[in-house]
This record gives sequence, structure tokens and C-alpha cells, in this order.
Amino acid sequence: MRIGTWNLAGRWSPQHLELLGAQECDVWLLTEVRTDVSLPGYESHVTVGTMATGRHWAGIFCRGQLEPMPDPHPASAAALAFGQYWCSSILPWRSCGTVPWGDGAAKEKTRRALDQLASELPVGTLIWGGDWNHAMQGREYAGSVAGRTAIKAAVVDLQLTLATEDSPHCIPDLLTIDHIAVPRSARIHAVNRIVAEDHSGKRLSDHDAYVIDVTVY
Repeated sequence: MRIGTWNLAGRWSPQHLELLGAQECDVWLLTEVRTDVSLPGYESHVTVGTMATGRHWAGIFCRGQLEPMPDPHPASAAALAFGQYWCSSILPWRSCGTVPWGDGAAKEKTRRALDQLASELPVGTLIWGGDWNHAMQGREYAGSVAGRTAIKAAVVDLQLTLATEDSPHCIPDLLTIDHIAVPRSARIHAVNRIVAEDHSGKRLSDHDAYVIDVTVY
């Protein structure tokens, strides 16, 4: 199975479609998804809520049959496909404001979001990804060290393996804040960073895409 995640930054064009199509993913866990995003041959489900006009927090796009599930958090989309429960999430960042995160520092917002997700997400059949706004090691740029610690604990509690932990960010000397986590029993064959540029070198998003090849048992 081939799984990808990408923060589209609320943008959409034929070049975005071309990049997504070229990866031949079975499932995309997308974030900052414009309302007009459509992938031929894929079923899709996006969050009920929007983070801005015409921009959903997250979405799941699947080549197979997709059964939408209730949003486990306002900034997360969920669905059933290929015998797995899928979740695409945005998690809090330093300057994220209070909606839908509540008051407090970034670390408190992150823990609160994770607590809500943990109460809704299943153990054993979950594949979880998206823009988590935290690197899992090295210098922290977008989130907080305490938030990182809380995310790592949630990954353990949900019995997942984080495939993207060592993947580079598009900013030199940083590691990715966009992640894909799979069940511990899964076998990860490859993890690839896809530079989010068109043929002229123009950036399509301020995030690169990440794609993994995995066997899920």
C-alpha cells in the first residue's frame, strides 16, 4: 500500500493535481484542503468545519471505497477504507489562536487536541497522518517541545509506528512536521519526501509531500 500526506496550504491547480497523481498513492491524508480539490478515481471525505473560507482543515482521498466517519476533532477527518480506520489531522502550532483549540499555550492546546483524538481513535487498525506542526526530533520550529512529547506519547498509546520521524523538512536543517503513523505490525518498505515544486521550480506549498510504501497486516 502507498500512503501520502501533504499540506496543500489552501492552494489548488493542475500542477497540484499532477504532483498528487504522479505518486500513485492508494490513500492521501491531505490538510488545508480547498473545497474544489478533486482527484479523479478517488473517493474523498473532508472535515465538516473549515479553517478559513473555502478551506477545510483536513481530508482523506482514497482509491478504494471510503466510508466517512464523524470528525474525531474539528481539525481532523476520519474514514474507513481497506479494512483500516484513517485519520488526517492538523494539530496546534505556536500562533494558532483559540479556534478550535481553546485557550492556553501551544503545549496545552496540543495536549487538549490529543486527548480528544485519543478518546475517539481506535487502537490496532488506525493509520494517522497529516500536518502535526511538530518535528519529532531536532530543533522545534512550529510547535513546542512539550507538544512533541505529548504527540510521541499518543503514538505509543495508539500502538503506532511513526514512519516519517527522520524525514527532512523543506527548510534546511529541520525535520518534517507532516507525518504518517501506521500500526506497529505494519512493515514499512520506503519513506520518501516529495519536493512540492512544479516543473519551473515554483513552490506549490510551503510544505513538501511525504509518501510511504507499507504492508499492513
